[in-house]
Order: sequence, then C-alpha cells, then structure tokens
Amino acid sequence: MASLGRRGVMPHGGCLPALLALAALASPHLLGAAAVEASGGDWHVVPVGSLVPKPTCTVTEAAPNLPTLSVVHRHGPCSPLRSPGDPPSHAEILGRDQERVHAIHAKIGLAAASSSKSANVTLQTHWGEPLGTSNYFITAGLGTPARSLVVEFDTGSEESWVQCEPCRGCYKQHDPLFDPDKSSTYFAVPCDAHECGEFVGLQQNCSSSDNTCRYGVAYGDQSKTVGNLAQDTLTLTPNTTVPGFLFGCGHDDAGVFGEVDGLFGFGRGKASLPSQAQASANYSHSGFSYCLPSSPSTVGYLTLGVASTAPTNAKFTAMLPGQGGSFYYLNITGINVAGRAIKVTPAAFQTASGTIIDSGTAFSRLPPRVYATLRSAFRRAMGRRYKRVAAPEPFDTCYDLSGHEAVRVPSVELVFADGATVRLDPTGVLYAWEDAAQTCLGTSAQLAAYVADTPALELPCAVVRVR
Repeated sequence: MASLGRRGVMPHGGCLPALLALAALASPHLLGAAAVEASGGDWHVVPVGSLVPKPTCTVTEAAPNLPTLSVVHRHGPCSPLRSPGDPPSHAEILGRDQERVHAIHAKIGLAAASSSKSANVTLQTHWGEPLGTSNYFITAGLGTPARSLVVEFDTGSEESWVQCEPCRGCYKQHDPLFDPDKSSTYFAVPCDAHECGEFVGLQQNCSSSDNTCRYGVAYGDQSKTVGNLAQDTLTLTPNTTVPGFLFGCGHDDAGVFGEVDGLFGFGRGKASLPSQAQASANYSHSGFSYCLPSSPSTVGYLTLGVASTAPTNAKFTAMLPGQGGSFYYLNITGINVAGRAIKVTPAAFQTASGTIIDSGTAFSRLPPRVYATLRSAFRRAMGRRYKRVAAPEPFDTCYDLSGHEAVRVPSVELVFADGATVRLDPTGVLYAWEDAAQTCLGTSAQLAAYVADTPALELPCAVVRVR
C-alpha cells in the first residue's frame, strides 16, 4: 500500500514493548482523511481531490493532555526544511525507499548471523547501524538555553545525534549548528563512563587528547556521522524535559539528510529517546504513540506517553522479538478487501522475524503470493467502473480517476495476531502520481518480489505501551 505503516513504537528501559495498540485508521479526526464510509462499512466514498496532496498545510488535532510534538513530511508544505526543488521525482523516492529496504535486510542478516555465533564475539566499532531515509521531522529543543532543532523521527534506529560546532566536514543544514559552548548543561561523556561502554560498545573509541568518548554511525545509503558522545537537557515541550539526554555530537558528517539538523531514534533499545525519557525523573509517562501525516500536506503528531485509558477504537496485538535490534515486529495473519478475507493462509505471512513496522519505508512490502492475491481481490472489487491505465514502474494496478468528483473504493484491512483488525485510510491504499489521472494501488509485484525474508509496513497510527 502507499503508506501502510511508517515507523513504530518503542520500549522503555531496554524492555520489549508488550503491546501495540492500533487506532482505527479511517478516522478523519486522526488522519485528516476525507473518506466517508458507505453502507456496510466495507467501502469508502472518497473525493478524488483528497487523493492528491495540497499545496498548503493543514494542521490536524493532536492527542490532548500529554507531551505532544508535531510530525511533518519531509517534502510537504508543512515542512520547515522544504527546499525549492521539492518534491523530488517519484523515481528518486522509490530509489531511496529501495535503498532503505536493502539496508534493513542487510542489518537483519548481520543480526541473525551474530546471534548464531558464540557469545564471546567482538563488538562492532560503530554505535548502531540505523538506516538513512528522512521521511518525517519533529522539532525539539536541546541545551540550556534550549536551541530549537529540526530532526528526523526514526523508529528504525535507537541512536540520536545532531551536527555540532566545530564541524570539520558537515553537510549543509537548515539551521545553525548546535554549539556545545553555548549550553550550560552540555557534558562530554568521558571514556571511563559506563555510558561509553554501554552505548558505544568499544571503549577504545576514545580521543587520546581529551579522554572523550567517540561514536560513529554508518547508514545504509553510505551516509555517516562521527563525533563525541554527549549529554544535555532535551526540551520536548515547554513543560517536558529530559535532563542528561544522551546523544551524538557530530563533527564529521556526510550524506543525503535533506538539511535536517540531526536524527532522534525511537527504535528498541536503551539509547532510544523513549527509553531515556522513561528513565528520567522528570518523565512519568510510559511508551509513546504517533499518527503520521495522512499526506505530505497535513500534520501528524508524536505523543510521549500513553493515556491511562485506551481509546475505545484501539486494538491490541503482541509484539515479536524479531532479529534486528532496533526494529519493531508484528505478526500479521491476514488481509480483508471489501470486508472479505483474501484467500491466503496465515502461513503465507510468516517469516523468520515477523513484519517490520518502519516509519522510513515509504512503500509497504508484502510477500509476493500475498500481494498477488490482494491485487486480484482489489481489481475485482474496483470492477469496470474506473478506467485502467498504464502503470509506471514498479506499479501494476493504476486507474484514471480524473473526471470523477468522488470514487467508491473497497476497504482494505490488516489482520494481526490476537484478532486486531486495522482499517487503512484510502490514502494509505492508493498512491496518486502527478494527478488523479494515474492513481495506483500503492504496492506492486516488483516491490513484493523484493520482500526477501522480512516484509515491511508503514502504519499510519500506533501506540506502544508496556504491560
């Protein structure tokens, strides 16, 4: 689908999140969707104009009474980093997406290989191996006084970093570099600190000149950041701070980061922002939740903490351990189209790890047999009401919806273990190219064939809490 899922949720204290709550995804209140359900609830009547991103920004309402940050799409009108050349070509978007999936599979392969060896193995020289695709941004404050920074929100990695002065080789970013000398609460982590050994892995990653702990992050697209491990006060909202937030202060960085000031990791692990926030005395909430923008021209939200009472439309499913250290895995067991289960067995979804929920994957990957059955069911449901048109690679099911004021689209639901069923918003099923004249089913046979061992989804909304 165009955007089944975009990044996941996080454990705290290094523990595996026990439950993932999936909100009802067809809600206009949550996602800015323009769909109106027809009788029976198995179809959506969708204004065609809602499928094409708007040139202006529309703000959606955030979750109340909890620390909440806005989430914006990299290339949309809501992004403070949008450049005159945005958006990039669809070929560029697909190319970056493919690179990310390559890197996911490589990372999972490394994790699986290392787990099969003796426990007495040499630790990697890099502080993690996250993946470099900047799809969604948040704005937070770092230091005292707080410096406002725009950073990538990434559920596929646990490490956080920003570019810092002095910088020997930094890529161009939108804002001035973070200057540690201007923060009264900045602290460079020394080599003999337990954080250096626990989070970096190798204590020989140190500077002999000043005894500071060094870190390095290598990304799947050859991007990198290298610098000093540091701590400072992180300001998430005016009333929510995380003192002693551990992050990388980058002094030698390169890559395609889209002028972002850095990256905050929300993946599994002790170094992730949610884990650090949970351990902070100033932070009393557990877990986090998010709703990604339903299109590049809308604003989503990221909420640190989980309400004591779950929404009435929340569905819960257990998370899986998986193989890759920072990723979140779920057990998907089926897909419904127009209220009917497609004819594949739950075993068709099974892989060694489960299905990754990843915010940086723009197009969802499904096992080939599953996708072929989904495509057939979707085509049958659409019938001959709408003209089929040639599909640009890698897509294979496209329609000309121009000339229609509204279209009738079959609902698509994901079925997870424990019976949790999540209905996708139509904007998470159909992908419009330049205009509605070429509107495609947002995954394809080519993308499905690339799944290899682990499917990846991009869930629009999710909540993580620990049992």
